[in-house]
Amino acid sequence: MSSILAMADTQQVDARAERKVSRLAHRISAFAKAHGGAEGQVAYIGERGARIVLVGEDGGWGDLVAPSYAIAEQAVAKSGITVHESFDGEFAAKVTTGPYEWKRMAGMQIGG
Repeated sequence: MSSILAMADTQQVDARAERKVSRLAHRISAFAKAHGGAEGQVAYIGERGARIVLVGEDGGWGDLVAPSYAIAEQAVAKSGITVHESFDGEFAAKVTTGPYEWKRMAGMQIGG
């Protein structure tokens, strides 16, 4: 009896994870569509899971947080975007920053 309950619990967890993957993939695809395409990078952020950084072809950027690294990887794979190992070089250079970002970065430096 307990093995049947364990299987039911596993199926519930798998179904929840698959729904989360689908929702994240949908959001990634929507971002890509709105920005003329997109590329991404997945970074482990500890117990919180993983951060998916997205950079659009137009230089726009954003991020999403997935509950685990595995779910983040599945979501970017399902969305079909190009995934980079790290956020540096040519990939990082695609990000366009405006006055808002520069003001925030300056505020962080001077304690604001």
